[in-house]
Amino acid sequence: MPQSEAAKPTGNAPEPLSGTAPRLYERAAALLEGQIASGALAEGSYLTESMVAERFGISRPPARRALAELAGRGLLSQAKGKGYAVLAAGGETQAATAAGRPSDAAEESVRLLSSASWERIYGEIEDQIVARISFASWRINEARLARHYAVSRTVARDVVGRLQQRGILRKDERSRWYAPALTPDHIAELYELRAILEPVALLKAAARLPEGLLPRLRARLDAAMASPGIGGATLDALEEDLHVTLLGHCGNQALMQAITLPQSLLIAHRFLYRWTPRLFESEPFLPEHRDILEHLAEGDAGAAAQALRHHLDVSRERAVARVDLIRREFNAEDLPYLERLAAE
Repeated sequence: MPQSEAAKPTGNAPEPLSGTAPRLYERAAALLEGQIASGALAEGSYLTESMVAERFGISRPPARRALAELAGRGLLSQAKGKGYAVLAAGGETQAATAAGRPSDAAEESVRLLSSASWERIYGEIEDQIVARISFASWRINEARLARHYAVSRTVARDVVGRLQQRGILRKDERSRWYAPALTPDHIAELYELRAILEPVALLKAAARLPEGLLPRLRARLDAAMASPGIGGATLDALEEDLHVTLLGHCGNQALMQAITLPQSLLIAHRFLYRWTPRLFESEPFLPEHRDILEHLAEGDAGAAAQALRHHLDVSRERAVARVDLIRREFNAEDLPYLERLAAE
């Protein structure tokens, strides 16, 4: 892809860290200020960059700036040597302490800050990796990821764990994380697994679908098929309607967890649909989805499962064609936390 596009967050990625939402140091400073006001951090308490960073699951630069911000407001004073001492809070201290349990509120605030840290960067990282597995396999370096986004290693590990849950990352023989390339062989493996698991989930889900779900899915599909131009976001949503929302009613959590790995293809399709919208004159999976929903509406779950299996079989070659087009016509810039692996 063009380099100017490669660096932009796409799809449902969160806002950049430099956007209008509060930055990490601002969040940390606000939480510390609240804890000082409530009495959770008493006068004379000692704070350092490393203590704040560990407490909130952030890196030291935003922790350092948060402490400097509070010192500038007169809430902290520079201690002898390293660190800061908490000064006496204003008149809010006793009222805030009497109003509730400040320690519980502080713990919840810390949890929310740590969660927001990885959630704010996750969408962009997922997009960046998925955009590159059309070209090669990539090893991800947690330490460099943390430095690149100015977050702690804990936050970086949370991101990597989520990527593994989504089926995007695997571990190699030396327990290092990597994102396997979408080679024809890898795509075939994933579609073969989907063709085994998803029809089983569909048969189980058929008898458990909530009233009104099928008409809603069919209406969205019909509207898309009647549209002269369908964007990648719409195609992605229609894929999720069938392969995630509908199958999710199977009632078998273990089965849905087993489906998670090949569902990484659905994530990859967000990128593929975005960059190859005109590969086919009309998107061929739409009538295939319609056929599956029609069988379900008629109460013939067996025919629906058979139609789903056929849909997955023919979709494999289309996915290979999309990846091949991306590989030939686009390129991706290097990122410090990703290392391109040599082709086997």
